[in-house]
Amino acid sequence: MIDIKDRYKRFLEWKLQPHQVAPLSEEAHECPTCGTNYQGNYCPRCGQSARIGRYSLKKALLLFLDVWGMGNRGMFRTLRDLLLRPGYMIRDYLHGMQMAYFPPFKMFFLLIALSLLIDTGLNVRGVNRMRENSKKTEQFIQDFSSENHQTEAQEKNASASPDQKVSAEELRRDKLVEEAVDRKMNLLAEWGEQHTSMVLLVGLLFFTLPLWFLIRHSPAIPDLRLSECFVAMVYITNMLTIYDFIPSLLCFSLKTELLYSLFALLLAIIPIKQLSGYSYPATIWRVLAAFILFLVFFILMTAAISMGMYLYYRMTIH
Repeated sequence: MIDIKDRYKRFLEWKLQPHQVAPLSEEAHECPTCGTNYQGNYCPRCGQSARIGRYSLKKALLLFLDVWGMGNRGMFRTLRDLLLRPGYMIRDYLHGMQMAYFPPFKMFFLLIALSLLIDTGLNVRGVNRMRENSKKTEQFIQDFSSENHQTEAQEKNASASPDQKVSAEELRRDKLVEEAVDRKMNLLAEWGEQHTSMVLLVGLLFFTLPLWFLIRHSPAIPDLRLSECFVAMVYITNMLTIYDFIPSLLCFSLKTELLYSLFALLLAIIPIKQLSGYSYPATIWRVLAAFILFLVFFILMTAAISMGMYLYYRMTIH
């Protein structure tokens, strides 16, 4: 028990410590690329590592991973720290330790690409989960929309006086307008699925605005900038994407995956708490307030788009 407590204490101390750079080597080297004689770990003229040697299976694997942007220590270190000390890692990066970690936006697009590969067949069942979930979601929306339209028409007729009953022509027109709006909304949803990274970045920016306003004078970073908060949120999104690989790879059911994603989303509180230096209660209410503001904005924007389409088709369809 004492050993476990000691290990946990050392783990907590490690989380708080920034990345330690290896000391410079005093061994003399001659660069095989440019012929420069130097001391250190890298050639000062062309930047080649002093540890270049004959090829091995490890080097071949790293070269293969380098095609995807992952063949360097920065990527593996970033993955490790995002899972074990995410907020502290992001704070180190914002304070200037950028060579130690993989760039956030490059990592974001790589993880999105990997996520798409997993969802389109690179999983234990070898199925296109994106297509399956899209069909289920589309069917649910259609069923809900159809029931909602029928209920609205019945209520409209029931509340009208006998001489104000909705005519068959008006019902036909309303149905055509609603179908046109539904088709347009489905097209927008399909466009969003095809441009996942763009939609995520835009949504992330709108969520960052209220969150930054609430944590811009945090104890750990009293002068946090909006751009820095946005970079931090991109890293946190990368962390959540890594967690989302588990249900995608193992092909969880849609309901189980939604519950898992909700639980993983709650983990975003940890890096925000570590980054800002607030207590957990102070962090939680700020994140909830930012999410509510974001949700209100999203609902209003969706309602405005839907209403605009409805009025447009109402005027154009006869």
